[in-house]
Amino acid sequence: MKVHEFTLILTADPNEKESDRLYSIFNDGTLVTIAGVPQVHFHREAPSLEDAIGSALADVRKAGFDVVRVEIEPLNIFTAKSSAIT
Repeated sequence: MKVHEFTLILTADPNEKESDRLYSIFNDGTLVTIAGVPQVHFHREAPSLEDAIGSALADVRKAGFDVVRVEIEPLNIFTAKSSAIT
């Protein structure tokens, strides 16, 4: 299986007890708040990206949280050497 990276943006910022509940459900995500936006960045192993996101959404909802959106970083297909202008 492949490891998929994505971020779930939460509707509410978990307190310490809620954070512990989230971490008791999954161990492949990191909860952070950036500029007041609560989010969980996942490195989830699954057969497909769709499966990975679906299972992460289920885990977060199981902990009592809703998700505003899913963010996926584009793959960096160029290296500094290959993108240099010559």
